[in-house]
Amino acid sequence: MNYRPLPDNLTIKPSHIEGLGIFATETIKAGTDLGMTHLIHNKDIFRTPLGGFLNHSDEPNCKRIELDNKWYLETTKDINKNEELTLEYTMYNPS
Repeated sequence: MNYRPLPDNLTIKPSHIEGLGIFATETIKAGTDLGMTHLIHNKDIFRTPLGGFLNHSDEPNCKRIELDNKWYLETTKDINKNEELTLEYTMYNPS
C-alpha cells in the first residue's frame, strides 16, 4: 500500500479564493469524515496535507472535529465534483 497524502476523492489545484485549494474529484455526501487535518502535540499544531490547503470561507462546506488532540474534517453539505472544500477558521501559528 502506497502513502497517499489525500483521500482518493480529493485533489489539490488552483483556487479562486487563495493560492491552492482542496477540491472534490467526485460527489461527497454531507457528514463524510475526510480525515485528519491537524495534530496537536505539546501546544504545537502540525498540519497534514489536507489541513495545509484548506481555504477559509464565511460560508464553509466543512467543519473541524477535535478528538484526542487531532482535528478531523467533516463535510457539512453535499460537495459537488470540482467544488472547493472550505472551512471557517482563525489564524494561529502553524508549525
